[in-house]
Amino acid sequence: MENINQIVENVRKEMDSCEYLLIGLGNEWDQKAAKAYEALAALVDGKNYFIVTTAKDAGIFDSALDVKRITAPCGNLTWMQCPDACTKDIWEAGEVPDGRCPHCGAELVPNTIDCENYIEEGYLPQWKAYQEWLAGTLHKNLLILELGVGFQTPTVIRWPFEKTAFFNQKAHMYRVNKTFYQISEELKGRAVPVEADSLEFVCNLAANR
Repeated sequence: MENINQIVENVRKEMDSCEYLLIGLGNEWDQKAAKAYEALAALVDGKNYFIVTTAKDAGIFDSALDVKRITAPCGNLTWMQCPDACTKDIWEAGEVPDGRCPHCGAELVPNTIDCENYIEEGYLPQWKAYQEWLAGTLHKNLLILELGVGFQTPTVIRWPFEKTAFFNQKAHMYRVNKTFYQISEELKGRAVPVEADSLEFVCNLAANR
């Protein structure tokens, strides 16, 4: 594995030259990551980017990142839904004063994949926007940063990002993770494994720019 400082420099150069920037944020970001989000917002300023996140704490939506360039398919803890999905309605925190479903009276729960009857309508518009954006990156200079993504929901980021890196001949990927940084043989030469804390990595990227 390359020296981490050299990897940081390589990523900086590729960020400056890429046409499109695809970023995946995993569970390492499901914590107090305000500083890292601030750094990430500075890095992507002026870039044609899209972010897919599986973090459910909704911290990304309190950052300077463009909400129109973010999709959160695992939901977020600030939106509430009926636990029985008696309605497709979703409410923001505090929107229903008594915290109960206006339709059936059940106590509302966070609208995340942890809910047995997860209502997906909340994220679908942005997922569609992401798919349309991604289609436009084919055969283009695409930099993929997979940050802190594990195996909790591999079908959301990890496996699709590998597929994108494999089929787009102009794509290059960095997989940054403290534990699950490994890449498959098929991606050798197309992806770089980075054994590092992804939040610290982003802060290092943004430093002295």
